[in-house]
Amino acid sequence: MRGDNVRLFKTVEHPCGYYPDRIAQNWVIDPVAPELGKVYGAALAQGFRRAGAHVYRPTCPSCQACTPTRLAVAAFQPSRSQKRCLRTNGDLSVSVEAAAYSDEAFTLYQRYLGARHRGGGMDRTDPEDFSRFLYAPWSRTQFLMIRDEARLLACAVTDVAASGLSAVYTYFDPELPRRSLGTFAILSQIEWARRSGLPYLYLGYWIEGHAKMDYKRHYQPLELLRDGRWQL
Repeated sequence: MRGDNVRLFKTVEHPCGYYPDRIAQNWVIDPVAPELGKVYGAALAQGFRRAGAHVYRPTCPSCQACTPTRLAVAAFQPSRSQKRCLRTNGDLSVSVEAAAYSDEAFTLYQRYLGARHRGGGMDRTDPEDFSRFLYAPWSRTQFLMIRDEARLLACAVTDVAASGLSAVYTYFDPELPRRSLGTFAILSQIEWARRSGLPYLYLGYWIEGHAKMDYKRHYQPLELLRDGRWQL
């Protein structure tokens, strides 16, 4: 990512979304930069991530817990539990569709947020919030849709770049825990990247020991960006 193409801004310090007793701060690429879509793939390779129209990377003053991760898809071999997940969901259909608002996608999104984020503000969403958070005008975003016949069970919001796929956000039917739909969505994204000849699936930030973030270590070989280098 060439520094003369885009500007970087540092946000003000704000409460951390993962640890209530910590302060967070981010680098953010200029969200109105005309070259943002072109540099996004390089930004992913440097540990940035997209949320809505913003491409950011943590630069917290007293914490380095958030570690960028990516999976080398060609070397991935599913574990026993992941193979079991694939068998359990073998009756489902998987399709890649344009990122766009639809009633079925929004209804499932509402149900997921209501079950997983009740009372936190995210559960009070509307169609505008859905579109603003999940994709941006400049991003090559697609929805990996998982269905049981006509019924939508999961949606994995995925960005497509030359450097790989980026798993932006996944939501699913909260009443089907035995299907492990979050795991199945990642496994489906891995297969998608392989079919497309893309080298990596970017999984966002890993926080060692964090209940909501530590799951990423179950996908190997997982590369971590540390000291400016991707390392196993």
